[in-house]
Amino acid sequence: MDWKEISGNWVLIPRNPIGIVHFLGGAFVATAPQITYRWLLEQLATKGYAVIATPFVNTLDHYAIAKSVLLNFERALERLQDSSAIRKRYLPIYGIGHSMGCKLHLLIGSLFPVERAGNILISYNNYAARDAIPLVEQFNLAAAVEFTPSPLETNQLVQERYVIRRNLLIKFSNDTLDQSAALTELLKQRFSDMVTVQTLLGTHTTPLGQDIKWQTGESFSPFDALGQWFRQEVYRDLQELQRTVLLWLNPLSPP
Repeated sequence: MDWKEISGNWVLIPRNPIGIVHFLGGAFVATAPQITYRWLLEQLATKGYAVIATPFVNTLDHYAIAKSVLLNFERALERLQDSSAIRKRYLPIYGIGHSMGCKLHLLIGSLFPVERAGNILISYNNYAARDAIPLVEQFNLAAAVEFTPSPLETNQLVQERYVIRRNLLIKFSNDTLDQSAALTELLKQRFSDMVTVQTLLGTHTTPLGQDIKWQTGESFSPFDALGQWFRQEVYRDLQELQRTVLLWLNPLSPP
């Protein structure tokens, strides 16, 4: 499998996919998801999921971004189906978001008539512009600069209009940016028996991790031992994230 650019998306299609993942990354790393989230997305593809990762550039208008990424996703899906790269037209579609990508999936599920088998929301945050953009507070711009929808408006939309029933929220043990707790309460008010929360070891940047290939020398040195230990520590949290996502996507899948 090779990454391909289709209609403004980066796409990875396995043979005979069993499902489709629409992936949206975090605010400052979403412009090249095929690079920044490469390991995680390629693991999903090796397990049979077609991956459509939609890049975006963060602006204050999150409504417009949500509409744009959904349009790009739907264009790519239509092209893949027309070319028979995806033969089945009724494969389940899952949204997976990290950080700001979670907010965009929530907006898509609240504002547009989409059908999703579920959403996976990793390290959700819904900060105001003054907390998310450097220098806004320093230059007294907080009153004039805000995301649309604002954090409060986003919560109201989710509470009143979000239609994706099955949701997995993943938060990490050392993540000071995570706001999954408040979102969990909102979602449980709508779909009390369909919301799952998992806390994993890691940080806000764990989904960005890559598998570090450590090549030992002719003789195994203390430096090699340190390098392999470091790889195992970084890779452990990433693997656990992968296992958690795949198990929720398909509870009958082999470990």
